[in-house]
Amino acid sequence: MRARFIPIKPIAAAALLCCAAVHAQQAPAQLPTVEVVNLSPLPGLGVPKDQVPANVQTATAVDLERRQALDLSDYLGRALGSVNINAMQNNPFQPDINFRGFTASPLLGTPQGLSVYLDGVRMNQPFGDVVSWDLIPKSAIAKVALMPGSNPLFGLNTLGGALAVQTKDGLTDPGSSVQILGGSHSRAAAEFESGGGTAAFNWFVTGNRFHERGWRVDSPSDMSQIFGKLGGKIGTADVSLSLAAASNDLTGNGTQEQGALARDWSSVFTIPDNTKNRSQMLNLQVSQPLSQTLTLTGNAYYRRIHTNTFNGDLNDDAAGESLYQPNAGERAALTAAGYTGFPTSGENAANTPFPKWRCIAAVLLGDDGEPYEKCNGLINRTETNQRNYGFALQVSAKADAHLLLAGVAYDASRIRFNQSAQFGYLNPDRSITPLDSYADGSLVDDDDQPVDSRVDLSSRSHTTSVYASDTITLNPQTHLTLSGRYNRNTVHNRDGLNPGGGTGSLDGDHTFSHFNPAIGITFAPSPAFGAYAGVNQGSRAPSAIELGCADPASPCKLPNSFAGDPPLKQVITTTVEAGLRGTAGGLAWNVGVFRSDNKDDLLFVSDNAAGFGYFRNFGKTRRQGLELGLSAKPVESLTVGGNFTLLDATYRSPETVDGSSNSSNDAAQDGFPGQEGTIEIRPGDRIPNLPRRQLKLYADWTPGAQWHLGIDMTAMSGANARGNENGQYQADGTYYTGSGRSAGYALFNLDADWQPTPKVKLFAQISNLFDRKYSTGAQLGGNPFNAAGNYVARPLPRPAGADEFPAINGTFLAPGAPRAFLIGLRYSFD
Repeated sequence: MRARFIPIKPIAAAALLCCAAVHAQQAPAQLPTVEVVNLSPLPGLGVPKDQVPANVQTATAVDLERRQALDLSDYLGRALGSVNINAMQNNPFQPDINFRGFTASPLLGTPQGLSVYLDGVRMNQPFGDVVSWDLIPKSAIAKVALMPGSNPLFGLNTLGGALAVQTKDGLTDPGSSVQILGGSHSRAAAEFESGGGTAAFNWFVTGNRFHERGWRVDSPSDMSQIFGKLGGKIGTADVSLSLAAASNDLTGNGTQEQGALARDWSSVFTIPDNTKNRSQMLNLQVSQPLSQTLTLTGNAYYRRIHTNTFNGDLNDDAAGESLYQPNAGERAALTAAGYTGFPTSGENAANTPFPKWRCIAAVLLGDDGEPYEKCNGLINRTETNQRNYGFALQVSAKADAHLLLAGVAYDASRIRFNQSAQFGYLNPDRSITPLDSYADGSLVDDDDQPVDSRVDLSSRSHTTSVYASDTITLNPQTHLTLSGRYNRNTVHNRDGLNPGGGTGSLDGDHTFSHFNPAIGITFAPSPAFGAYAGVNQGSRAPSAIELGCADPASPCKLPNSFAGDPPLKQVITTTVEAGLRGTAGGLAWNVGVFRSDNKDDLLFVSDNAAGFGYFRNFGKTRRQGLELGLSAKPVESLTVGGNFTLLDATYRSPETVDGSSNSSNDAAQDGFPGQEGTIEIRPGDRIPNLPRRQLKLYADWTPGAQWHLGIDMTAMSGANARGNENGQYQADGTYYTGSGRSAGYALFNLDADWQPTPKVKLFAQISNLFDRKYSTGAQLGGNPFNAAGNYVARPLPRPAGADEFPAINGTFLAPGAPRAFLIGLRYSFD
């Protein structure tokens, strides 16, 4: 019998029967192919897939190439079951990947619930557990496995699932090739790879350079990645050393108000919104056979990441003021008070640039007759330096009726985070120009007094883990899996601006420990039918960013600022799942159900201070659902299939959260619409931006050895916007606009490739074939722009008895990319 990884292709023939499965074609007189998966981040003793008590999905480099995926996240969103994308940043390399309602996101402050590994190295960054998808080179990927559930063997943050990526080497991917491509929106890319050698010494290297202008206003992206690996034998041990490096400059201009998108789909709210990532990673891997049944594997790694962000935003504090040219009387009074340099034309003109030395969004006479001013723009900057390193050792063994593994892991990190905000003024093109007089990064209040909005945080963390697993053969058809992992995590935060602890200080020392168990059983009397069931538990310790914003006495706005840090509890997730599956001839199918309950979930809740809040442990949340899947090969040249997911993601505990842009907030109910306010979450309310239904279909046709044609479809139902957690938002056309949710959609992508010779391949792709306008997510927010696109703060009169002027609030959408074309050429040298 031969064993190898085989992709579980997402497949379906109807909206009622779908999931992810694989068809293994057998040559005459061959033993059946057995698909194996690793049960932990480190490669080791592979376990046959039908002995894993979960609906594991896998893929190979061939699958990514066949789908012509832009990167790993693009493939996950198009091809794997129960995965949906929220492109809230609106950059193709910065998506939120959701699996069963749990998220792996590059955005600080997003509750993370998926762990990601590359060759056994944890890719969730120490600061915030974020995942930068742009740092995983697609051309280096050999195999991918998506392990569902709260599998404790994958360590911290494995609440809803774990993604394990293995890279290529010179033995599995020999030969050399170059590839170039170009397409819509000035997209251009070049890629190369080369590998070869023997078991004694082998090499693999790949790199790519990517550029696009982007389809939205001012949204270019540049990406450079390189990956290399040297491998060989030292005695009887297999040893490899890999290096991955990236230098990426990504612009993602975020969400836009629904009405503005209706007028111009490529428009933006404010610019710029830029992220620069620089990273280097070294990883040493060793596999040493100790006997015919015992193998020792391990790795040691060092990773460094430097991230800079530069974001132009509106100043919410100015949205409650009037932006206008002072009349003659006011001008005289202001001039007498020392205010000069007023614009000379454009009475009530919005977006008129004010003098750079005096950023004025509102020139008003206060109740005391004195003038005051506010800036309508902010420049938010962050710089994050992270160093993390560690090792893992694992022993795997096959003994009688047992497949055993046991291991230990250690991870450490050093983090330095700096953040500052600077006043600026809004330009007609929606860009923000910083005010030079406050170039030191400080803000000032209405009396021109400095307001320190900076953050200078240093953090150290250490995580030690011990884990073990045993797959027991009860009989040839039945296998029982027992596993568990103990994690101990420490986080030490130090405040460079306000040391010493107490209210407003980020200083804090925190320790978290927990043992997570798992048990599962499989029954497979034949390849055509099998069943599985399991219960497992995972945990996530609060990250430095959450611990830095957890004090109700010092609420903060994230990700722009932090406050004090009372203790938070770990998030504990328990997952129960069960299902049926089978293969017969060219047919593969499965059906399963799952339920994941989070205890002490972390949520950013509202404070009385407008727009501020803090992290706190929030009772319970639940993700439960149904997964169905089918793949078939009706004729030799055609494979069709798909998957369907029904997801019910809800809050299970009551809570009060920020609802300042929600029409049902407490202020609106008291007769003051457009004011700051809160909303109440009730048990059963749906978690935002998680579609209840998703369907993915595909068909691959190979009419001859030289041709391949493929089409895939992704359909998602609508979902409530962030800020509409209670689902009660209603537009009134005056104070509140938009639907309060994203709409459902269906997208089609068409792929084709032609290989006239063994060395030459031509390929093409049309994405969003029917040019559908769609959005992948939504959120509620204030909108000071009028229908003409001009900034008009406080356009509405103040209601009688109100303490402040009302704001106009709208629904902001994360717009999807329009139809795009791509063509490319790949040349193989041998």
